[in-house]
Amino acid sequence: ITLGLGSPDKVLDELTLEGVAQYIKSGKCKNILCMVGAGISTSAGIPDFRSPGTGLYANLQKYNLPYPEAIFQIDYFKKHPEPFFALARELYPGQFKPTVCHYFIKLLKDKGLLRRCYSQNIDTLERVAGLEGDDLIEAHGTFYTSHCVSFCCRAEYNLDWMKEKIFSDDIPKCDKCNSLVKPDIVFFGENLPVRFFTSMKMDFPRCDLLIVMGTSLQVQPFAGLVGRVSKSCPRLLINMEKAGQADPLLGLLGFGGGMDFDSDKAYRDVAHISTCDDGCLALADLLGWKVSFTALISGRTSWLSTVHVLQVMSSTLYENEEPATNAS
Repeated sequence: ITLGLGSPDKVLDELTLEGVAQYIKSGKCKNILCMVGAGISTSAGIPDFRSPGTGLYANLQKYNLPYPEAIFQIDYFKKHPEPFFALARELYPGQFKPTVCHYFIKLLKDKGLLRRCYSQNIDTLERVAGLEGDDLIEAHGTFYTSHCVSFCCRAEYNLDWMKEKIFSDDIPKCDKCNSLVKPDIVFFGENLPVRFFTSMKMDFPRCDLLIVMGTSLQVQPFAGLVGRVSKSCPRLLINMEKAGQADPLLGLLGFGGGMDFDSDKAYRDVAHISTCDDGCLALADLLGWKVSFTALISGRTSWLSTVHVLQVMSSTLYENEEPATNAS
């Protein structure tokens, strides 16, 4: 298999969303992992990072940064923390509500199918949707806690403390040593949480379906996780464009672990090109989860979101049925 000479086990009957739904319904799929990025939160009003024109990096001119990524660069932050905390005021957790996609992940948990969700996001919306600490690996950290940046101190502060500082226009300083206090999000130049590495070694070899949503799969080591599942594990991408595809040269040799949606050798990777919300709604409908999903969302989101759920699910349902003979 590694050399491209073997025949990997083919688990999906067809490389479509329908094929993934049939696999889940078969009962053979019990350890689903989700990998998610900023794209699952855009419908909540939070911009992603790299979309041309609308992404976060394209709209940071007002902060007079030397380059867009500097706002999340640890060395720049220690010298110039003001731009980051100004941005944090705009994007602070608690101002936004979870999306349909967040609640689909919660539904996987409720159905007993979710092993873990690996998130690049720092908005805490997975927690708001109902995922708990053990369900979630916040690979790039979280606003949930903060720490003093001084190695000699490292005092911890909670979400409410940081929120009060940010919204009072104060640069958060440690009560004990007066050093900067930074939310526990991972900046460029910092290590990912230890739990990310320990959990991935346990989770990915056991995974029997990987669902990747709302990420460009450009940032390592997160992007490399797609290659850590077994060779027979199906991988579903729900995104506005294809991502994570294997390097063509390495793909010929069977190396790299990247996604293969289109070649003659494709056997397990499915790309569903849509918004994350619409893709999750379509999959939930194919799984026959319309009632439970609508009930979960309607109790937690706005009336408008619930109407959107019903409209999309109804249109998907009618697309798969023969024309009705009776107007009722």
